[in-house]
Amino acid sequence: MPPRKSVTLTEAELRLMDVVWQRGESTVQQVLEALPKRPALAYNSVLTTIRVLENKGYLKHVKDGRAHVYMALIEREDATRSEISHLVNRFFKNSHEQLVLNILEDESIDATELKRLRKLLAENSREAR
Repeated sequence: MPPRKSVTLTEAELRLMDVVWQRGESTVQQVLEALPKRPALAYNSVLTTIRVLENKGYLKHVKDGRAHVYMALIEREDATRSEISHLVNRFFKNSHEQLVLNILEDESIDATELKRLRKLLAENSREAR
């Protein structure tokens, strides 16, 4: 049985999507040129990953002469929400509360950032009433 297709983005896929989200419509060569030079990627590696992204429904292409021009079908914000939803489902048994509590209890969070998160939670709590 073939492996199940993952709807989440791998690190390599996210790197390419970041380029497309920033640049907009791009060819494989344009994506390759926009990527950091280290680690260097081969054209065929970028092309393969772009085809995977197209199969996953993140990108589509149109022909422009001999080149394929790729564009995002999913906005970055929607992809972020989907990834968070996947994370909540997988690690926190669909409990957003458990995710937030885990973040609030994380000792590596900067005190200023933690204060801002608590303020946002308090504001959302007041708005919900």
